[in-house]
Amino acid sequence: MDTLDSFRASLIVYLSQARPALEEVTAEVVRTRIWLETEQRTYWESQVRRRRKELEQAQAALFSARIGNLRHESSAELMLVQRAKRALDEAETKLRVLKKWNQDFEGRVQPMVKQMEKLHTVLSNDMVKAVAYLAQVINTLSAYAELHPAASETAGSTPPAEAQTAQAAAAAALGQTPEKKS
Repeated sequence: MDTLDSFRASLIVYLSQARPALEEVTAEVVRTRIWLETEQRTYWESQVRRRRKELEQAQAALFSARIGNLRHESSAELMLVQRAKRALDEAETKLRVLKKWNQDFEGRVQPMVKQMEKLHTVLSNDMVKAVAYLAQVINTLSAYAELHPAASETAGSTPPAEAQTAQAAAAAALGQTPEKKS
């Protein structure tokens, strides 16, 4: 009985820790989805626009240098254009990857979210019922333990009328006829 009581207490502690952890994970999944769909998308779209402008400005400066003095462009101007192209390519690549993540997010995460929801249901419903059932079992065993010493005192004699009635009821529930002692 002490073991059942200890198990019940441990189960209550487990439930008090597991449910909030699952709720936190679920909230984190939602936050990640929102982060991908809004913050990151907005950020990388603005980066693409900004870097495209920088590339256009660098190309315009290079073109001006070529035409303005009829001289060759400087290596610094060429390097600036190359750097701007690489920066734009990086931003476009990251935006493409982000869009792919957005498309794949539901397919990859949804099966795990469903499993977490099932676990949350088990923890919220079934395990709560299990804790209540364990409490009932512990109470039943305690009540039986209180009756048990009185029954052991009369071990050599015929069972009292209440015990015979309980045996008859149990036998009737099992569909048997009670055996009578002579």
